[in-house]
Amino acid sequence: MLVSSSSSLPRWLEHLLGEKFFNACLIHEYAKKNEKNIFCLDCCISICPHCLSPHRSHRLLQIRRYVYHDVIRLDDAGKLMDCSFVQAYTTNSAKVVFLNQRPQTRPFRGSGSICSTCDRSLQDPYLFCSLSCKIDHILRTEGGLSNYLYKCEFLQLSEPGCELEDGQMTPESVLEPAGSLRTSSGSSGNGGVGCKTLVCTATTEIVRKKRSSITAYRGSCRPVCSPVSEVSVSMMNRRKGTPSRSPLY
Repeated sequence: MLVSSSSSLPRWLEHLLGEKFFNACLIHEYAKKNEKNIFCLDCCISICPHCLSPHRSHRLLQIRRYVYHDVIRLDDAGKLMDCSFVQAYTTNSAKVVFLNQRPQTRPFRGSGSICSTCDRSLQDPYLFCSLSCKIDHILRTEGGLSNYLYKCEFLQLSEPGCELEDGQMTPESVLEPAGSLRTSSGSSGNGGVGCKTLVCTATTEIVRKKRSSITAYRGSCRPVCSPVSEVSVSMMNRRKGTPSRSPLY
């Protein structure tokens, strides 16, 4: 965690910036989708989707991944603190901001705006590359965050009732009931032709066309041989005579 003086931070913010997300949950070690990608602001811990039940009434923040680093939705971050001048990125049609500073392989040497804390290249008019960079700058220059934190008493997951998978909210899949038929317009009904029937019909037509084309090919592409001449036949049927030997003296 980059922040200069973590002791001056609210407890939930200190744990949020210092938490390691997307590790397997030890309580649900053998369950599927057990990555800890939810942060409970009331308990100051990270949890996996299987741990949600006792935290339903708490303030919950979903953590996502963008280029292998932890991000949160800009809309969610804006409910907790002033996010102005923090560069946002778009992923899956949602604007996100990085939680922590990212390591750089080499210093920035070009022209343009740079992060006021870590000198990372930015687009104008942004001044910070992550929330922790802005927080660190405010603590160094103003000594406190009281003017930048918002009172948030209610914070739930973006889409309640949806499944958390790979750090993204995705609606639960709705399967067609067995035996239902879907017409070409997408509506279900008993009078429509099902997709399975269409596939079978198309397959049958392809097989018929293929067989007919093979038959036509065999009929039209038989090898044409020239008739064998009578001289060739007579030469083939001629038997060898008795070999003549030279007389013995």
